[in-house]
Amino acid sequence: MEIIRPTLVLDKKKCLSNIEFMANKAKANKLRFRPHFKTHVSAEVGSWFRDYGVTAITVSSVQMAEYFAENGWDDITIAFPINPLEMENINALAAKIKLNLVVETHEILKILNNKLTSPVEFYVKIDTGHGRTGIEADREGQIESLLEYALIYKENIKFRGFLSHSGHTYKTKARHTIYNIHFDALMKLNQLKKKFSPVFPDLEISIGDTPACSISDDFRGVDEIRPGNFVFYDLMQQQLSACEYDQIAIRMVCPVVSKNQSRNEIVIHGGSVHFSKDYIMNIDGKKLYGRIVRRDGNKRILLNEMNYLHDLSQEHGILKVSPQEFNKFKIGDLVEILPVHACLTAHAMGWYFTDEGEIIDTMPRY
Repeated sequence: MEIIRPTLVLDKKKCLSNIEFMANKAKANKLRFRPHFKTHVSAEVGSWFRDYGVTAITVSSVQMAEYFAENGWDDITIAFPINPLEMENINALAAKIKLNLVVETHEILKILNNKLTSPVEFYVKIDTGHGRTGIEADREGQIESLLEYALIYKENIKFRGFLSHSGHTYKTKARHTIYNIHFDALMKLNQLKKKFSPVFPDLEISIGDTPACSISDDFRGVDEIRPGNFVFYDLMQQQLSACEYDQIAIRMVCPVVSKNQSRNEIVIHGGSVHFSKDYIMNIDGKKLYGRIVRRDGNKRILLNEMNYLHDLSQEHGILKVSPQEFNKFKIGDLVEILPVHACLTAHAMGWYFTDEGEIIDTMPRY
């Protein structure tokens, strides 16, 4: 396929290397590896995990669970608050696969007890500091009250353990801060495990963020890990020191459509509908929406941070480049951009073109 418009290119070898890295880390630490599939959202990419012993996965919606169940995955955790309006779909899934849900309120537990028609297991979502969803880890009375109902509602509901996602690692500026957040989460979760394991001796701890899972080797008390972004990595992960540039497995290839020498700007066909509008800050404190890779024959050259994707509208992208680089870009050239956030870029594009010339689809959007 000839690239003539914005195209998300996937380096399959790097992707497989990333999967192998995380699978080996889980194996070395005797952890269940339940990767989150919300980053790639692809049956084909998902199938690559099977070669590394993966049999259980995580998703972020009922629709995503349905998609992967249709593609042969039969042990799925939906790591997202339950939407009671989808109970019919949840029951259909629970009737044919091993389904795990997350719960943080008695209201939802009661709805499950009244409306479930097939067995499910559930985790109590614990907030270890992210502040998005979950019960705060120090609210042991609230957790105990919820688990008392779990002992009453036994027919189709089984408590499995505590699940957390330390998403606040993504807001850090230094590697040691990620270690600190991860250690704090482990201490909080293990305190809960110690308190409640006399009543629930088989309870598990499940954690999920890519930064901590990538750099840490301390998983005391943890039973499974659920990272997702690692499959591709991105500039955000690189800035957090969770990966190196050469581990980033996707790149957006965009045509150059205009130039403005007075501003040292290159205009590409590739905007927010392709990249999303997530950004990081460059060394000058400016918003950076992507890093530029320029081709020189067979070489791929990552330009420094003074050359970057600095603005996005719907279809346009504006590259700021140095005077030395400006004339190396020609209208009609293809330029490669490393994305800030792989998950949103992949969702925006909806398909991949591999280095091996294969077109890979993602989950259909209804």
